[in-house]
Amino acid sequence: MSGYRGKRLFDLLLVLIVSPIWLPALCLIAWSVRARIGTPVLFRQRRTGLREREFMMYKFRTMTDARDVDGALLPDTERLTVSGRRLRSSSLDELPELFNVLRGDMSLVGPRPLLPQYLVRYSAHHRRRHETPPGLTGLAQISGRNAIGWSDKFDLDVRYVEHCSMLLDIQILLRTFRTVIQRGGIAAAGDATMPEFTGYESPIPPSSPG
Repeated sequence: MSGYRGKRLFDLLLVLIVSPIWLPALCLIAWSVRARIGTPVLFRQRRTGLREREFMMYKFRTMTDARDVDGALLPDTERLTVSGRRLRSSSLDELPELFNVLRGDMSLVGPRPLLPQYLVRYSAHHRRRHETPPGLTGLAQISGRNAIGWSDKFDLDVRYVEHCSMLLDIQILLRTFRTVIQRGGIAAAGDATMPEFTGYESPIPPSSPG
């Protein structure tokens, strides 16, 4: 595995040290989501993690389940609520992912975990992004978030894999706070979030999750 010794310990210590801050915030946001959007409060989705293994990722729900006359979900732009948009812009919708960090599914810093169906769409080079645990934030998130294209994101993910260190993690975390405060790059141009990654070259079969 690409990374540095002590990465897991660094994650656990930092999450536990700041728990008096994020735990009350998590409870307050959960109450707000329940009151404004309804239940379930959490959005659950399978994502791909270290060594291409799947895990269940948790976020706060920011969209309704509104559907058209045929029963299909409406586009994100129509389902994203005002309060949900605020949660996304502040990145507070991702607070429940700290439980993924505590469980060991994720790290504080690393490539963002994406959908399992994307595995067959990556280039061989970009699949290296799974050589380190996925993170709440990473090089791509401090370099434009959703305002940059998929290929650029994946290049940054691989760069992180190749240069992962505690110093780099600290630098990324500090820059993340500034990026969140500035609320830049929340969505891709012309999209409520980020369009689906459809691939750019011949499919490559995913490896066995082992």
